[in-house]
Amino acid sequence: MQALLSLSGAIDAVSKKLGQVSDYLVLFCALISAGNATVRYFFSYSSNGWLEIQWYMFAGMVLLGASYTLKMNEHVRVDLVYGSVSEKTRLWIDIIGIIFFLLPVCLYFTFACWPFFYSSYVGGEMSPNASGLIRWPVKLLLVIGFGFLFLQGISELIKRIAALVGAVKIDTTYEKPLQ
Repeated sequence: MQALLSLSGAIDAVSKKLGQVSDYLVLFCALISAGNATVRYFFSYSSNGWLEIQWYMFAGMVLLGASYTLKMNEHVRVDLVYGSVSEKTRLWIDIIGIIFFLLPVCLYFTFACWPFFYSSYVGGEMSPNASGLIRWPVKLLLVIGFGFLFLQGISELIKRIAALVGAVKIDTTYEKPLQ
């Protein structure tokens, strides 16, 4: 179990770094957006490339930040019973959800997105917009994002099983949104 927990810790460390990259992408996207608007209004110049890099960064924020969001247990959860059951039951709900939903979906999308990226890379796909960007980097983000979300799912599975056998203590509390 200790070797698996070490693997989980390594995956968690990578997810934390990806979360930090995602944080910086938010800043860069805001700066590029402000800079693009400033140049457009003061100098009457604009480029589709600046607009496209913003949605590339937004894709990076979401796809690279997803594994960190899961690690921090801040992901969207449909709480029908989760908040009203025991901690052990919550661990089992998480384990079943990870095994039967999260891992298969992430694995499917990781492999399904690979040909999408690869054909774009090999074909040198470019944006059809004037001064648009190459498309394969944003398509590669799909593969990387779902791949790391899969790995973080493995890490979360290891931690939940370890918690069930008493090897670690994890917080399974869920705070309902204030809607």
